[in-house]
Amino acid sequence: MTFNAAPTDLTGKVCLVTGATGGIGASAVAHFAALGATVYATDIGDTFDGPATYQPFDLLSDTDLSACCDWIEQIKPDVLFNNAALFAMGSVLDSGDLDQLDTLFGVNVRAFYAVMQASAKSMVANKQQGSIINLASQAGHRGEALVAHYCATKAAVISYTQSSALALAPHQIRVNAISPGVIDTPMWATVDALFAKFEGKEIGQKKREVGDSVPLGYMGSPNDVARAAVFLASEQSSYLTAQTIGVDGGNVLR
Repeated sequence: MTFNAAPTDLTGKVCLVTGATGGIGASAVAHFAALGATVYATDIGDTFDGPATYQPFDLLSDTDLSACCDWIEQIKPDVLFNNAALFAMGSVLDSGDLDQLDTLFGVNVRAFYAVMQASAKSMVANKQQGSIINLASQAGHRGEALVAHYCATKAAVISYTQSSALALAPHQIRVNAISPGVIDTPMWATVDALFAKFEGKEIGQKKREVGDSVPLGYMGSPNDVARAAVFLASEQSSYLTAQTIGVDGGNVLR
């Protein structure tokens, strides 16, 4: 029996990464570029250090979001790594709760969907058999008392991934999601401080606890997520769509 192994090589592919200056986004940029892709990247900051053509956009701004979608039409991505998101915590009894809802849903759902839609439209118009990779979270699979809005936004990402995959399947465009668990990124300093505030823990305590609670015994790295993104971007996953892959060390059993 003979067979040809599907390549992970991305030479000739145009890959777009949103939320590109963070740990996971920056790792995805590096992985895609190392495998031969032409990489475009965006985030809210004015500067970026990585192997990509960078354009800043504030995705909470309607003007910037529209400009980002126009940019997507110009660059014609074969792969979208739809990673931009915000995180926040709070009790359902907080007075500012609805403001937090608007902000998180504004980026994590509204902007996420607009970027996905613009990429899909470009792929269809240019007859590209593309791959859309949406960043969900283990938080999208279960509620958490202090993270209600974030959990809800990531549940929406999973649902939109499934619906979009079915809608785009006739165009041979695959849509999948990655659900990271606890990943050791720079954002964890903020997350840990928030848990210290709301749960009365010492700084660093929550991070140690969540790492110890993972079945594999430690927090993941941005590279773990980026490797899953490479799989979904490449021909290795050519028959996979409408799925959510957990990169969480066994935290959530699906």
